[in-house]
Amino acid sequence: MDERAQIRVVGTSAAQQIDALLETVSRACAGRRSVSVLQVGARIAPVNKAERNWRHLAEGRFGSRTRFTGLDVEAGDNVDLVCDICGDPAALGQALGHSRFELIVCEHVLEHVRVPWRAADAMRSLLAPGGHLFVAVPWAYPHHARPDDYWRMSFAGVALLLEPLEIVNLFYTGTAAGLDVAYRVTRGDAVELSPAIGAVEQGLFQLTLDHADNKDLLEQQPGQRLPLSREYMPAMLVNVIARKPY
Repeated sequence: MDERAQIRVVGTSAAQQIDALLETVSRACAGRRSVSVLQVGARIAPVNKAERNWRHLAEGRFGSRTRFTGLDVEAGDNVDLVCDICGDPAALGQALGHSRFELIVCEHVLEHVRVPWRAADAMRSLLAPGGHLFVAVPWAYPHHARPDDYWRMSFAGVALLLEPLEIVNLFYTGTAAGLDVAYRVTRGDAVELSPAIGAVEQGLFQLTLDHADNKDLLEQQPGQRLPLSREYMPAMLVNVIARKPY
């Protein structure tokens, strides 16, 4: 990577990035009779009805070739297999028919599992050579216990968790309903993977108020607000796409 090239923040959307991922998988699977897709944490609950429906996205892109499996620790809408991604690897492999997947999706899951490195190990082993893994986790986000909330992860943290997979894309997203805004940090034409992302993030998202402005802001909010800090960041997710080498 050219260290002299300027770091840029590129505006995009989650829909564009997901569409590009599906197109990449489609090209990689050209000529194959089936495309296997696994969604970890697939259960659709009333609280997340507005989330992307990966089954429909996959079927819309791959058509009748789609072999979609929705995995979750609880039965429910969109769940094909009740199983723990952090459970016994041999039992998990047997439950999945020892399949390997061209695409694995793990969205809003790793913050809720006690041992995310075990989940990462399982997903790496379930990826087919050349397959892609999409992970989305909160970086700045309120506590949300479903059933509990253990972890916050940066880009660097997710990349470390997924080693030795190749990181091919990173982008930030928010959580505002109806606002599909995303940002990528690039250097030249390549996605930026260095700690320099942190400086960009700090300048782009962090807001620091002086004492008087902070006091006024809190007083204008409904309900009780405690003056704990003068530094604020929006609710923000980090999204990582990784690829398993052939």
